[in-house]
Amino acid sequence: MKARDVFISALRRGETPRRATGSATSVATVDLMEKTGAYFPEAHLDADVMARLAEAGLTVLGFDNIMPLCSVCHESAAMGCDVDWGKRDLMPTIRKPLYRMGEEIRIPADLVKRKEARVPLAAIGILKKRHGGEAAIVGKVFGPWTLGYHVFGVQEFLISTILAPDDVKRAMDTLKEATVAYARAQIEAGADALCLADHATRDLCSPDMYRDFLKDIHAELTERIACPLILHICGDTADRIGYIRDTGVACFHFDSKVNAAEARALAGGKLSLMGGTSNFRIIREGGEEEIAAEAAEKLAAGIDIIGPECAVPLDAPYANMQALVAQVKRQERSGA
Repeated sequence: MKARDVFISALRRGETPRRATGSATSVATVDLMEKTGAYFPEAHLDADVMARLAEAGLTVLGFDNIMPLCSVCHESAAMGCDVDWGKRDLMPTIRKPLYRMGEEIRIPADLVKRKEARVPLAAIGILKKRHGGEAAIVGKVFGPWTLGYHVFGVQEFLISTILAPDDVKRAMDTLKEATVAYARAQIEAGADALCLADHATRDLCSPDMYRDFLKDIHAELTERIACPLILHICGDTADRIGYIRDTGVACFHFDSKVNAAEARALAGGKLSLMGGTSNFRIIREGGEEEIAAEAAEKLAAGIDIIGPECAVPLDAPYANMQALVAQVKRQERSGA
């Protein structure tokens, strides 16, 4: 079974000859940029540079998938948000909101043809040609909750969930169309699966808010987007994994704030789990013993795809991701 097939089967909780490894979020680090000669911010804005940095997920780190979109800003920039594309050791950010709550949101008819959206599509196409027979090509889109942060600003969006919930729901009904359009364009470009990132973390979104504002939208996106979806939410999500399980998404990319065994129990038999490895305790600061213990814990808990919990810190050593992959494979071979 090739790495691609292992990854895709693991997304569906199918049979695999070994545990899958990978990430649905950025694995770019400064030292990985130095290794590949592909640097931020060019890796956000040039398809060839983006592809060169992304493919290191397979060729250097040993993961079973490649995911080229390192920033959170591509579709928001294509919608008209003003973006600071960062620098070598700094991720891009949205400079200022685009709308006030209650204003009519306009999704550009040419959204996927605008440069900010086009670059990742071209990179996905490059990676599909180079590595599509070996590794799973995973795209990334943002859900309407996160897009709401971008176009309205986090403070106004969250206050409006309390003071103007109907306006928020109308806005999300519009914003989800940008998610669907960009998802379909990435599938057409060659993506085998997509990360659906929607930052409804506990400190910004209660479980009741997830149920009332997002659960049905995530279920709808699962039906409308014709490939496996990997839902990513940061933070302690133990209080909403049951809701996530009911959306029908293929996989949940979870944070180390949720105990792996607890996540497995909450996810049930059908929802695949990815990630759960601490970016700070393990990926940035872990030594050999800590990484070996981490691999053993995730294998014992039945995590389907083992890898980082979220976008890796830019100052982390990429060697720790290599070591995690090596430990997973070593321990499976030895039966440890």
